Amino acid sequence: MLRGCDRLAAAAGIFGFGKGRAVTLLIHRFQAMASDCAVHVQAESAGVSAMIAVAAEAEVRRIEARYSRYRPDSELTRINLVAAVGGTTDIDAETAGLIAYAKACFQSSAGAFDITSGLLRQAWDFSAGRLPEQRAIDALLPRVGLDKVTLSDGLLSFAQAGMELDFGGLGKEYAADRAAEVCGELGACHGFVDLGGDIRVIGAQADGQPWRVGIRDPRDGAAVVAEVALSGGALATSGDYERFIELDGRRYCHILDPRTGWPAQGLSSVTVICDRCLVAGSLATSAMLRGREGGPWLEGLGVRHIVIDDGGRCSGTEPLRIRPEG
Repeated sequence: MLRGCDRLAAAAGIFGFGKGRAVTLLIHRFQAMASDCAVHVQAESAGVSAMIAVAAEAEVRRIEARYSRYRPDSELTRINLVAAVGGTTDIDAETAGLIAYAKACFQSSAGAFDITSGLLRQAWDFSAGRLPEQRAIDALLPRVGLDKVTLSDGLLSFAQAGMELDFGGLGKEYAADRAAEVCGELGACHGFVDLGGDIRVIGAQADGQPWRVGIRDPRDGAAVVAEVALSGGALATSGDYERFIELDGRRYCHILDPRTGWPAQGLSSVTVICDRCLVAGSLATSAMLRGREGGPWLEGLGVRHIVIDDGGRCSGTEPLRIRPEG
């Protein structure tokens, strides 16, 4: 641990605030959940900042180990072995809380946000450069639907064999929230956690200024369409630019509608700003799945947001740098 702290301290910068009080800004970078991650912490010493950042990373890795579908020893893998045969299993409070939240999102999105939709990966190969046959999608749809999963008194039951859960739509966001909460529990008041662009703020900068987060143009990664000022809360973005197939000028992205088995259409990117990263991420994904109605839906909820449609038009509640709507 001391060697880790020394290595992290070497990356620290010293800034002066107030009456001669020195505050250390430490940026601790690591890879987790298939993403570039960073914990930004301001504290009065590099050692304290490093201790906090290492604890935050450990929490992210704990959650990844529990809910990764790639790990044979994860809790999610254990659950999916039960789902495969249509059985019932007991789950702990943390897992029950995540599934209960997912079921609430499923209901509020009319079935669009669905953690059972990972099965559709069997039909969609975004590295192949071709679309799946409809019959391949149709064969999977009967085993998709969170309404076929029952959660009661710590027991999780699957009404149909051959199902599976995938926490890809909420795991990273939940980890960002938890990592920031760990930082706060250890006394951090200034900083933020960034897990591949999913951000949870610990607190404003030590001089009281907000952190400023740039929102990328989904068609030009070097361009920024907006800058969001955050002194607290969280930000998450869902977009069509990470994995996709483009044929005849039409983009088919990895965000799949579990009701049809086909990708979301109409929007290129949705960013949501609210209190918790978990909520921001689920709202952003749900808005993407609503297509052109996603922006008005978020506006009706009174949620801060930035929406970019597939024609490049931008709208939302935040000041835009380029390409306003219309």
